[in-house]
Amino acid sequence: MSLFSLMPLPDLYVAFTVAFLAGTVKGMVGFGMPMVLVSGLSMTLPPDLALAGLILPTLVTNGFQALREGRAAAVSSIRRFKVFLSVGLIFLLGSAQLISHVPTQAFLLMVGLPVTVFAGIQLLGVKLTLSQPSARIEAALGSVAGFVGGISGVWGPPTVAYLTALNTPKSEQLRVQGVIYGLGATALVVAHIGSGVLRAETVPFSAALTVPAVIGMWLGLRLHDRIDQATFRKATLLVLMIAGANLLRRGVFG
Repeated sequence: MSLFSLMPLPDLYVAFTVAFLAGTVKGMVGFGMPMVLVSGLSMTLPPDLALAGLILPTLVTNGFQALREGRAAAVSSIRRFKVFLSVGLIFLLGSAQLISHVPTQAFLLMVGLPVTVFAGIQLLGVKLTLSQPSARIEAALGSVAGFVGGISGVWGPPTVAYLTALNTPKSEQLRVQGVIYGLGATALVVAHIGSGVLRAETVPFSAALTVPAVIGMWLGLRLHDRIDQATFRKATLLVLMIAGANLLRRGVFG
């Protein structure tokens, strides 16, 4: 199916620009692509088409991000965060089937409020850290990330809040996010083939957005390599606070 049958040319140009910006943000701090894509695409497109559009770019860019330092490092990250991944996967697959039946506003508010507060107070200089990983906290955040991710396509904020609280080094945090989001994106593809969001009519659009997203990510990774740990942490918290505020906006205004 032609892309022009889904939307007029100006809307397609906007979608490509949004995908490029989303890729740049993701390359620099490791997350934010679903947030930028959903927010930007939803300005001109129906919610289900916006959600479909983010699926393949998210899958491809997370694959690059996860494997940037090699397969062994990626496997190590999977083992380290196996609780988060396994719990998140279960909740993601379950909640994706509810997309047409359950309003998402309440869940977005539940995630957006604590994430915004967490990022905001850390930017003000109050550090909230975990001395070591906690299986209970990891499982709880994995369930929240998976549940909201299955409905909205956005599961980054709880993940980043957890990694930031652990003071994860920037290179490792980027890799871990790629692994977690990559496996989540794979599950999202499967889940939304089942839900009908990703289908023959929407796959070409999602595939087309992959190109500008990858180009943007390449630029973002170049910027990432040039900043130190402190700057990376501040940039991550700033994007995280914006992400949380965006979730609050969507929760209040839809």
